[in-house]
Amino acid sequence: MKTRNVAMYGMLIALAFILSYIESIIPIPVPIPGIKIGLANLVVITALFTMGPKQAFVLSMLRIVLVGFTFGNLSTMMFSFAGGMLSWLLMVAAKRWKRFSMTGVSILGGIGHNIGQILVAMWVINNSVLLYYLPFLIISGLVTGAVIGIVGALITANIKKLDFMKN
Repeated sequence: MKTRNVAMYGMLIALAFILSYIESIIPIPVPIPGIKIGLANLVVITALFTMGPKQAFVLSMLRIVLVGFTFGNLSTMMFSFAGGMLSWLLMVAAKRWKRFSMTGVSILGGIGHNIGQILVAMWVINNSVLLYYLPFLIISGLVTGAVIGIVGALITANIKKLDFMKN
């Protein structure tokens, strides 16, 4: 890897880590537990559109491991991995299909993340009652995914103008 790419990875992982921390201390005034804004996904969606799917995957997984070991535990990492993997898969597929804007890709990622976490939770507690929780999480994934997608599109447009990500 070029030195520039290593430095870029380091900065983006640090940014995702900081955004995860900031999100953990911001109270969300919603009576449904587990709903988050997904600030660190700004880094993932921006990386997907400026660097590529492999780089976005690496950033997402490294962030999950670092945040999990720092602020969470094994179960939070398991939920985050499931959500992160499904989110990444859906976002890459939607981007390749070229029918979705960056906001649409982000919305699919937000919804996919929540579905992945619910599936793991259902597996862990061996109970499908959590499916009743899914409509609320889909709505939150739609809303937060839209916000992250809009902000990510603005960031990506500026990055492309400044030409930061050229190899």
